[in-house]
Amino acid sequence: MPPGQATERVRIINAAYRCLAAAEGAPVSITDILNEAGLSTRAFYRHFESKDALLLSMFRRDSTRVMTELRSFVASAAGPPEALGLLIGGMLRITSDERRRSRVLALSSGDATRARGYAEERARALADQESLIAEILKAGLADGSFPWADPEPDARSIRAALGQAFEDQMAGTARDSAATVAEQITGFALRALGASRPAH
Repeated sequence: MPPGQATERVRIINAAYRCLAAAEGAPVSITDILNEAGLSTRAFYRHFESKDALLLSMFRRDSTRVMTELRSFVASAAGPPEALGLLIGGMLRITSDERRRSRVLALSSGDATRARGYAEERARALADQESLIAEILKAGLADGSFPWADPEPDARSIRAALGQAFEDQMAGTARDSAATVAEQITGFALRALGASRPAH
């Protein structure tokens, strides 16, 4: 993609985030996004076939970035217990980072969730998280640090608890901070898995 077109694409995406945030749940049109970006209709259709395609591209890009970050945390860990703690903490830290928080809220707005294909993209992102957790649990079962682990079902349970905690933080209904909740979930998971050493 030529540099000028790459810049256009970024301008459209950034404008869409701003429009979704400002709309507070109200519908946002392609015209709204292009006015915000200062670009033409032709520029939009050079990159996206529809508004739904734009919104799915945004969701996919952000979820890929999150997974890349989580995988780097896991790769840097000294062992499975630390890897699990870093993954849980990393996910919940997103909720206390204002820029990332605003993007999550934009991509969970009614306009975004109504996009054709959104449910499938969200399911794929959650499955990727669950798969990474299962990888950690399998490694812990293999090296003895998680002797009680049943990787697939335990990964589903941990991801469900993490997902609920994430939603509570985003909604502002959590009683404790993201860091405290991360410690609570990690501690519970490590006890349930029979961890022989704590996460660091």
